[in-house]
Amino acid sequence: MSALRASVGRLVDDYDLLMFDLDGVVYIGDEAVRGAVDHLRRVRAEGAHVAFITNNASRSPEAVVAKLIALGVEADVSDVVTSAQAAAHLLVVDHGAGARIAVLGGPGLETALVEAGLEPVAVDDEDAVAIVSGYGPDVVWRDVMRAAVRIRDGLPWVASNTDLTLPTAAGPAPGHGVLVDLLSRFAGVAPVVAGKPRRPLLDETIRRVGGDRPLMVGDRLDTDITGGHEAGVDSLLVMTGVTRLPELVAAMPEERPTYLASSLQGLLEQHPAPPRGHAGCAELGGWRASVHDGRLRVDGEGAPDDWWRVAAVAAWEHLDEHGNAPDTRGLVPPTGNPAR
Repeated sequence: MSALRASVGRLVDDYDLLMFDLDGVVYIGDEAVRGAVDHLRRVRAEGAHVAFITNNASRSPEAVVAKLIALGVEADVSDVVTSAQAAAHLLVVDHGAGARIAVLGGPGLETALVEAGLEPVAVDDEDAVAIVSGYGPDVVWRDVMRAAVRIRDGLPWVASNTDLTLPTAAGPAPGHGVLVDLLSRFAGVAPVVAGKPRRPLLDETIRRVGGDRPLMVGDRLDTDITGGHEAGVDSLLVMTGVTRLPELVAAMPEERPTYLASSLQGLLEQHPAPPRGHAGCAELGGWRASVHDGRLRVDGEGAPDDWWRVAAVAAWEHLDEHGNAPDTRGLVPPTGNPAR
């Protein structure tokens, strides 16, 4: 499980549905990721089918589209799939259209339920057949307490996602996963989870948008890439978001992407992969990565993406054999960004 895969052609040609995570891939906060707008424009010009997917259940598809358009990204409501929509589909399958669903979350969650033919109700509605939770900045403690008791007493529970953090202008803040953990601890119950890394969100995207050869494109190992593995979908990790070198070299098999690139430009290129060599060593495109005395070294000269590839493969070989990730302190990727 240590090797990346070489593509047959350019990724935009090999896959007919490209599923993009948003924060860290398309934008960071209120700013577009450098080059992302142009890369997405070129991908669409190649005829690729594009979907934007998000674990954030509080934001409606219309709000996501408005933000993308403001950044210069072409988008339509039909391109956006949220964890709230995936959760609503799960509830329709289990309880049928018209079912009354208690809501602990924001307006995006309620909108998704209505669009799926369900009836959102308050958490204390005695006729509710299930409860759904998602991020909502205005959720009050009274409703959290009531939801916790009802879940403990057996009301079926679907959670939109389990993200422990939420990106904000002030930096990472507690996400819906913190509330899920609180409810689970109190009730002794684990929810059915709709968002990444569980597969319902990716399944819902494929169901809505279509595609026989989907590719998940993300910046997070624990949600985007792991979600691809869970859904049986190939993945591309881009190094524009939260994943840095220390996280990359410590990735466990279920967190390792099919392909790796420094940016979305990687979609418009054919991907080579380092051939399998001896443990802790990889060579590609003029770069040679190796692990000596527990420290990762990368020597040579070549394309930045190949630097990332040899660094990852050599580190994963070492991790699989020795059980610990190599030390990356002092190692600087060719982009000039320090490997923190």
